[in-house]
Amino acid sequence: MEFGSIEREIHVDASPEIVFAVISSPDHIREWWNGAETDLSPTPGSVAEIAWGRDTAEPHIERLTVVAADPPRLFSFRWVYDGAEVATSANSLLVTFELVPSGAGTVVRLTETGFREKGWEMAVLEAAYAEHSRGWDRFVPSLGDYATRLALTS
Repeated sequence: MEFGSIEREIHVDASPEIVFAVISSPDHIREWWNGAETDLSPTPGSVAEIAWGRDTAEPHIERLTVVAADPPRLFSFRWVYDGAEVATSANSLLVTFELVPSGAGTVVRLTETGFREKGWEMAVLEAAYAEHSRGWDRFVPSLGDYATRLALTS
């Protein structure tokens, strides 16, 4: 297996504007990304935390840096930079959401790259890649379902 990138694509029955808000707003992120709490601002260069289970015995907290925000077409961030002060292409993973209008909806293309570049031992690389693959298999459809429900109520 190559472990170069994870790619997912779905069609969402919501406008690109709604989908962009869903992927870049803390209130919406909480709804589709397993209750994740974040202080994210969709501004290139901004740094934030994203946390799951902050008040539990085993919280998972990651820092992330917004790379690009071009509403309503593109949103990307770097994360998993393991204690480094600044996220770079050599020490982090890059998540990119491309939003393409399609009829009355949006095609969402998610790509996550940077696994090999982190220099992990093979076992760590395989485990991280598998964990992120399973995560996006769960959360990309959740994002789509949530954005569709939001579109129906707006």
